[in-house]
Amino acid sequence: MAFLKTILIILLVYYLLKFLVKLFAPTILSYAAKKTESHFKQAFDNQQASTEEKVGDVIINKKTSRKKRDSEKVGEYIDFEELD
Repeated sequence: MAFLKTILIILLVYYLLKFLVKLFAPTILSYAAKKTESHFKQAFDNQQASTEEKVGDVIINKKTSRKKRDSEKVGEYIDFEELD
């Protein structure tokens, strides 16, 4: 009898949690989405404010050139043969 009672309690808790998740999940997800949106909006506004340029300023952007090292050997090439 105790085993049956335990199974019934587990099923009751499972269905109760399932019902509560369906009830409160949209509210919680909506809150999380709004909070994330405000966080990204604030970060975007801070980025825009820091990159504004004054009229008449001269900005020079230089690209760094990287030289490829083709002459440097990394290792040997070993050709393996498959055995049947």
